[in-house]
Amino acid sequence: MKINEIFYSLQGEGARAGEASIFIRLSGCDLACGFCDTEFESGKEMTIDELMTEIDQYPAKWITWTGGEPLLQLTQDITDAFRLHGYKQSIETNGGHKPPSSIDWVVVSPKVAEHVLARNFPDGVDELRYAWHKGKKSVPQPDICATHKYLSPICDGNNINKENLLHCIDLCKENPQWKLSIQQHKLWNIL
Repeated sequence: MKINEIFYSLQGEGARAGEASIFIRLSGCDLACGFCDTEFESGKEMTIDELMTEIDQYPAKWITWTGGEPLLQLTQDITDAFRLHGYKQSIETNGGHKPPSSIDWVVVSPKVAEHVLARNFPDGVDELRYAWHKGKKSVPQPDICATHKYLSPICDGNNINKENLLHCIDLCKENPQWKLSIQQHKLWNIL
């Protein structure tokens, strides 16, 4: 696997916000979102054994696979190996690819058409996190089920965009089935 970075921190968004997690950012993405604030092109090749040795130093047993787009590299064999070593695994994906079945927590931040999500996640997901801004006048109408549905205001780099934030707050108040998820790790000034 080509690994962009590994870091130990707190989950900064969604239902698991504040939980300790080992973040493994895989290199590469198949999209080019204009608001993306992540460098995911560089990286180094690592075997599963090398990766296990690297993350063994951390006390948490949650792995968050992220990217770019982690499902360009993540396979059933890889996730099964980490599960056998006692790790719970979450994934943060754009929704364009089906995840391995041994993922414990699926977060989709949709960047693809709803029919693609319906094909890739027929049983639903744990979290839908839509990156949202003031120009989008209403909440999304997802074609898949989600235990948690979030609007996440698009930031200006590491800074919260106040207009986007206020707009998302108003939409959540008008549509109480939706919740607000801001990138709290930016406020906490951690990775």
